[in-house]
Amino acid sequence: MRSKFLTLLFIGLIFLAQTAKAESPTLKPFITGSYQQLLSSNTGKPFMLAIWSITCPSCIKDMTVLNAVHKAHPEINIIMLSTDDIAETVEAQKILTNNQLTDVEQWIYAEENSQKLQFEIDPTWYGELPRTYFFDKTHQREGVSGVLSKKDYEARITKILK
Repeated sequence: MRSKFLTLLFIGLIFLAQTAKAESPTLKPFITGSYQQLLSSNTGKPFMLAIWSITCPSCIKDMTVLNAVHKAHPEINIIMLSTDDIAETVEAQKILTNNQLTDVEQWIYAEENSQKLQFEIDPTWYGELPRTYFFDKTHQREGVSGVLSKKDYEARITKILK
């Protein structure tokens, strides 16, 4: 009886470990050319690019609203891009998991020259965070720096869905 219990316990622990592993987001390495890849993979579709960092308290705070927006608008692809070094992947994954953003597309900077990546995204962006880009289906975009309210997100989403 005891060995049966231990076997079931072991199987349960394996199941829990697999479930936790499955819920952890996979952060893709963002390198030169990744921005064009994002545009190509969203051809003809509106989407949002939310840029953040694990060291940005405002970014972390904004994730609650992003989660609510994601649930309210599943038709909009939300892409999260961490400007942290790829060595910070585990910490970024924890934050995304805690904010229930595991089912959105995730990227993290994976080149030493982060300014080059930043320039590729937007030559007029100076690196302030959080930074959100709203792309319509023709990929005309609007970039906004700072924390946005749910009302701000809703207004911009309505605009890009037209």
